[in-house]
Amino acid sequence: MTAPLTALLPTTERALLHRIAVAQSEGRAPSLTGAVARDGQLVWTGVRPSVEGDETGANTQYRIGSITKTFTAVLVMRLRDDGLIDLQDPLEKHLPGTGIGEVTIAQLLAHSSGLGAETPSPWWERSSASLRPGLPDVLGEQSRKHPAGRRFHYSNPGYTVLGSLIEAVRGGSWEEVLQREILEPLAMTRTSMEPQAPSAQGWAVHPWADVLLPEPAEDLGLMAPAGQLWSTVTDLCRFGAFLAEGDDRVLSAASVREMRTPAVPAESGEWDATYGFGLQIIRRDGRTLVGHGGSLPGFVAGLWVGVDDGVTAAVLANATSGPLPSLVATDLIQIVAEAEPGLPQIWRPLSEVDQELLEITGPWYWGTYAFGLQLLPDRVLALQPLTGPGRKARFTAAEDGTWIGQDGYYAGETLRVVRRTDGSIAHLDLGSFVFTREPYEPDAGIPGGVDKEGWRGLPS
Repeated sequence: MTAPLTALLPTTERALLHRIAVAQSEGRAPSLTGAVARDGQLVWTGVRPSVEGDETGANTQYRIGSITKTFTAVLVMRLRDDGLIDLQDPLEKHLPGTGIGEVTIAQLLAHSSGLGAETPSPWWERSSASLRPGLPDVLGEQSRKHPAGRRFHYSNPGYTVLGSLIEAVRGGSWEEVLQREILEPLAMTRTSMEPQAPSAQGWAVHPWADVLLPEPAEDLGLMAPAGQLWSTVTDLCRFGAFLAEGDDRVLSAASVREMRTPAVPAESGEWDATYGFGLQIIRRDGRTLVGHGGSLPGFVAGLWVGVDDGVTAAVLANATSGPLPSLVATDLIQIVAEAEPGLPQIWRPLSEVDQELLEITGPWYWGTYAFGLQLLPDRVLALQPLTGPGRKARFTAAEDGTWIGQDGYYAGETLRVVRRTDGSIAHLDLGSFVFTREPYEPDAGIPGGVDKEGWRGLPS
C-alpha cells in the first residue's frame, strides 16, 4: 500500500512561502494569507502579516467578493437537480416582472445574458444597500448591453437576479438557503455574511506612498449573491475540494463537472480563458484550472483548483489593489503539482467479469480510422484513437442497454451494439457512424455498401 500524501516536502513548503512573501511585499498588502489542499486535505498554510503580533492567519476571515458567485451558482444547480427549474427556462417562468424575463437561467449563470456589468450609480460596492431595495434599482432602465446569448459580458446584476430566483423558488432568503445547502454540509464554519472575529480590516494602500486608508465594509443587501461573503483560506480550500470532486450532500460530481465546462465563447484575444456556470476556466502552462477571483474595497481574493492534479489553492489579502491573488493561487498550484506530482491510482482488477461487455472491447474501425474500446471500472467504456489525435470519449450505461457519451465530440451521443440474427456483433452504431471489427467489413451494414471486389492494389 502507498501512504497518502498528507504532508509536503520542506523544499516545497519553502517555495510556497517564498511565493506569498513576494506577493505581499511587491503587492504592498497589509497582510496576505494562502493555503493549499491536495486530494481534499489541507497540506499547507502561510501568512505574511505586516505587523508583528497581528492575529492574521489561516483562520482569519477576509471578504471574498465575487467568489460568492460560485456559491450562488451551486445553489442554482441544486434547483435544477431537484427538478424545480430547467437551466433553459426563461427567467420569467420563475421570477416574473423583472423586465428581462426572456433571458435564460443558463445565460445568467454564464454571464451571457447581455446585462450590464454594474448597477446604476452610485458605485454599489461603496454605497448603502438601501439605495437598491428592489431588482429595478439593481437593473436600471437600460439593463441590456448586448443581445442575450451572443457573448460573454460579466454582470454583477445578473447574479443578483439569480439570488432572487433562488429565494423565489426555495421560499427562503438566499442566506438561509446558502447556510443550509452548502455551508453546513461542507462544514464551512468560518464562512458568513458578516465578519466574525478574527477578521481582517480592509485597507486602501496609497499608490505613491506607504500609507493606509481604511475602506468601508458595506452590507450589499440585494447584491449579496454577487459578492457579500467573508471566508478563510481553509474554508475556501474545503470548497475547492468540493469543486473538484463534488459531494452528493451538496451537488453530484456530474453537476460540478457541468459547472466546470465552458458555457460561452472566449472573448476575442482571450483564448486561454472562458467561463462555465459560476466558474472561471483558464489554461496555464498546459494545465486547466477552474475557480474564481474576487474583490471589494479593501480586499482581493483568489480560489483556484487544478482538477487533474488534485490541488487547490486559496489566497486572500486585505488591500484594495496591489496583490494578484488569482495569479498567486495558480502559482501555488503549479509549485506543488510540479515539485510533487500526484501518484496515479493503484491499478486493481475488476471484481467481476461482464462477458457481454468484454466481448465489445478491443479494436474497432470507423472507415479506416483505428480505435480502441476499453472497459473501465463501474461499467464505463472508453473510446480512443489508436494512433494520433482524434475523437475520444467515455460512455456510461443507459437503462435501455445503450451507452451515452460523457465528453468530447460524442458527449450526449448514443452508442449501440448492433447484432446479427445469430446474436453475433455486426457493428457499433455511434451517433449513426458505423464502427466495424475490420476496415469496411462487407457484411457489417455500412451505408453505401462496400465494393464487392474488395481491397486491391494499383497496377504499375
